[in-house]
Amino acid sequence: MTQPQPATEPSPPSLRDEILAYYERGEEDARLKQGAGRLEFWRTQEVLRRLLPDAPARVLDVGGGSGVHAEWLAGDGYEVELVDPVPLHLEQAARLPGVSVRPGDARALPAEDAAYDVVLLLGPLYHLPERADRVRALAEAHRAVRPGGLVVAATINRFAGLHDGLQLGHYFVPSHRARTDAYLGDGHHMHAPDDPLFTTAYFADPTDVPGEFTEAGLAHEGQYGVEGVAWLMGGVEEWLDDPERREAVLAASRRIESEPSLLGVSGHLLTAGRRRL
Repeated sequence: MTQPQPATEPSPPSLRDEILAYYERGEEDARLKQGAGRLEFWRTQEVLRRLLPDAPARVLDVGGGSGVHAEWLAGDGYEVELVDPVPLHLEQAARLPGVSVRPGDARALPAEDAAYDVVLLLGPLYHLPERADRVRALAEAHRAVRPGGLVVAATINRFAGLHDGLQLGHYFVPSHRARTDAYLGDGHHMHAPDDPLFTTAYFADPTDVPGEFTEAGLAHEGQYGVEGVAWLMGGVEEWLDDPERREAVLAASRRIESEPSLLGVSGHLLTAGRRRL
């Protein structure tokens, strides 16, 4: 007589090879610390500081990379745990004081139910082209955050690649222009071995993201354009070097951050929601 077999747990989702290879290049740690990338960093920081509960609070930084945001969160007094699927990122983040790390995927978090006051997804949704996977990641955030707790997710805006390509001149290269034009309809940026600029990704329509939050069980609260229009202006790096002009740039971006007609102009968008009580 055949004995019944024990049920097996489904295998955790895995990161695509090309995405892993892209981040193992080690460039992510510096991206937000220099040049125009500082605008994204400072604006993300100031929006989060407005939204987060007072420290100390437990923060799960999902897809937190090398710990660029985990570092200042820990410095602000938060109890920060970082989850990331890239070994290099975990090695880098593990060196930061006050930050604990563990490997994991946003779609299957190694986290107990309702264990955190805040769950951040400041990168995972970039690389989940299928809506079901994005909703699954948001549903995992919903599971891990306490009732009434905050979830904030970052997305890359649909036309960010087009704008960036025009600014940097890549759009004038026929092969790059063809790849850019191909994803403007559905947001699916496909990996190309001969294109070192980015990897498999999803560029979101800002109007679609609240629906994904709702489908995951989260109550949508607001959206914030990160860079506004400033990131598209040629002098932004020099402006950020000057403290007075930097504050003017940040203030200008802040003034239009939730203007519906301008949400899609930013390179990145933050969407906030809560687990219902």
